[in-house]
Amino acid sequence: MFDWIVALMGRSGYLGVGGLMFGENVFPPIPSELVMPLAGFLSAQGVLWLPLTVLVGTIGSVLGALLWYYIGLWIGEERLKDFARRHGKWLTISPREVDAATDWFRRYGWRAVFFGRMIPGVRTFISVPAGVARMPMGPFLSFTALGSLAWTTALAVAGYLLQSQYDRVATWVNPISTLVIVGLIGIYLFRLVRQQLQN
Repeated sequence: MFDWIVALMGRSGYLGVGGLMFGENVFPPIPSELVMPLAGFLSAQGVLWLPLTVLVGTIGSVLGALLWYYIGLWIGEERLKDFARRHGKWLTISPREVDAATDWFRRYGWRAVFFGRMIPGVRTFISVPAGVARMPMGPFLSFTALGSLAWTTALAVAGYLLQSQYDRVATWVNPISTLVIVGLIGIYLFRLVRQQLQN
């Protein structure tokens, strides 16, 4: 994966940056924690221009988020509630909890979208509940773009400053990503066991 990303970005330049950041949102194993620091390193070498690199990376990231938003929009609240009604035992969520979560997202969704775009392990899928809750496109795009801009800027600047050691950024961020994923799995297992005990 690493060699492929390096080779693609070396051949495709800005198009590679935007394409990889789009792909990172659609296919999470492509790590933005490696893509943007590498782009920052190439900017420090004069191959790319840092501001345009950040802009292209942000656009790719936002386009990927839009795809997940429309998937959430297509699923919709009623379809999700019906799915929870039929498979709630394994989802650990009931139709009533879907209603509560959707209401919460409608009230506080912009915060979830903005900060979620900067949390590894969460940033890829935070757009789905936004779509399910039918968050208006204007606020969704604005806060997705702002959160994505902050994330891509931080990673690209880190790569720019670290230069040939840009890959160290991934080693700093990966533990956070792992912690978030383990935490989410832990919450799911806790809810599953609690539900089984209640039944």
